[in-house]
Amino acid sequence: MNVKKFLIGILIFITFSIMFIPNLSYADNNNLNIESPSAILIDNDTGKILYEKAAYEKREPASTTKIMTALLTLEHCKLDDVATVTSEAITVVPSGYSSDLLKMGEELTIEDLLYALLVHSSNEAANVLAIHIAGSVESFATMMNTKANELGCKNTHFVNPNGVHDEDHYTTAYDLAIIAREAMKDENFRQFVCTVAYTLPNSNKYSRRDRTLVTTNDLINKDSDYYYENAIGIKTGFTTPAQNCLVSAATKDDKTLIAVVLKADTDSQRYEDTITLFNYGFDNFSKKEIVKTGDIVSTINIENATNATKNLNLVAESDIETIVTNDRINESVEPVIELNEDLKAPIEKDQVIGTATYTVDNISYKINLTAGNNVKKSYALYIVIAISIIALILIVFDKPTNSRNKKHSGNKLQNKKKKYLNNYNIKQGR
Repeated sequence: MNVKKFLIGILIFITFSIMFIPNLSYADNNNLNIESPSAILIDNDTGKILYEKAAYEKREPASTTKIMTALLTLEHCKLDDVATVTSEAITVVPSGYSSDLLKMGEELTIEDLLYALLVHSSNEAANVLAIHIAGSVESFATMMNTKANELGCKNTHFVNPNGVHDEDHYTTAYDLAIIAREAMKDENFRQFVCTVAYTLPNSNKYSRRDRTLVTTNDLINKDSDYYYENAIGIKTGFTTPAQNCLVSAATKDDKTLIAVVLKADTDSQRYEDTITLFNYGFDNFSKKEIVKTGDIVSTINIENATNATKNLNLVAESDIETIVTNDRINESVEPVIELNEDLKAPIEKDQVIGTATYTVDNISYKINLTAGNNVKKSYALYIVIAISIIALILIVFDKPTNSRNKKHSGNKLQNKKKKYLNNYNIKQGR
């Protein structure tokens, strides 16, 4: 074999291999080595899924259930409202589940109970809130399921407010991400879930201030081996059937991400998987501003407008922002524009005149388009029509007059002719 040809062939092969290697600027979803059976990573701002693994399979949520309990509590109560710890709230917690924090008959504010719920993961605090809001645990569970349906959760059913195991109490990683995203819209919720320690006040049934609650979430605890400096919550969960669960959020630069891992074998696995998901999201995705409020999306001509105003700017009424892999940050996205029917002058500035839809990764974002300038109605056509009508009228009414004038001129000519002939004959006779 010719050595030179062989080397040239190798060089060509390497060149083409490099040309056709897929873009490796971000990690492959399938190579993240997430060990938890179910997991998902979403962008908090848009809800866009950045990673998923068995995210729609039904799983036991354990104490991550308390996210929904807190969400409903914040919707139905004021923080300074007072609730009483009933005997039912304590006794319905099964044996083997912690229920030693609150005292029967104790009166606490909703704020204190939410700290007990989300920092300490108190099972009886969940029951106190449920009974205070709905009258019973069962009625509150109905409210939870109604809310889940409203949020678009398709595979979730709650039986209780704390996550005590029940065969009919289940959710999915995807649904938990939806619930967590909704809860994170509330400023008070965000404060509760990022709190590392909180001391309950003394009360009518407990005189000391020694009930210091320490977070169960190692991601936000600086003393933990799994402390993650960008973490801002949210909630852990554990039962023997559910195993180790974690719903968490983290923020870095301009991105806030939500991660869910369910049924991890060990406590360390849920944290390691979550950190892997966050690092993947922060390292490989960027926010992309598709359009800003006030941007001119397009310009069109309005036919019945004056020449000076017929060019109408279509202006974006609101922002659109999404998240994409780093290699696609500079890609342009063209909108599909739909204008209102029978669009014609006059048009006032800021009037809604249609919509623009941008599609990125099969997700559509629609905004209103408004008029960027006033468009005045043109009356030139009406003036031309009016002049034409007036001219026609003049022509029509002018015809009889012309006929009479012609007749009069003819008679005059005949008279002149007769006079000439008479004069001529007289001369001839002479």
